[in-house]
Amino acid sequence: MDNNSEAANKNIVELATFLVGDALCGMDILKIQEINKLIDMTKVPQAPSYVLGILNLRGQIVTSIDLGKKLGLGETNLKEDPRNIIVNSPGEHIGLLVKEIRDVVSADKEKFEPPPSNMGGIQGDFFTGVFKTSDKLIGILDVDKVLRIEENDQ
Repeated sequence: MDNNSEAANKNIVELATFLVGDALCGMDILKIQEINKLIDMTKVPQAPSYVLGILNLRGQIVTSIDLGKKLGLGETNLKEDPRNIIVNSPGEHIGLLVKEIRDVVSADKEKFEPPPSNMGGIQGDFFTGVFKTSDKLIGILDVDKVLRIEENDQ
């Protein structure tokens, strides 16, 4: 393989895409441990409002947060069969509750653009940029920032 194609491959990221409210978002698929249906949770007293609770996933404790509520995009309707994206975080596992899982999209990092100004406000802080495909705009979620602030809120 020549250097140009090696460099090009380093810029390609596989984005797992999903709906949060009506917004199409994506994150690097390598940050995801698994995706599952929401299972029984135990409420956590005095947790921030977006923390739905904790769940036991094959012996691992997972904190589940409503990503829509966290990003200021509205509460996720639990009756609409949402999905939990389990991400690896230092020291713990976090479940990000989303409305719906979509496709995996190959994206060139060099084609990421800064988030538009209308993504400002609280949710704008959680996006590193946007990626345009031929027919949609994907907000690139900064998972580390979502998790870091989640930890500071407790």
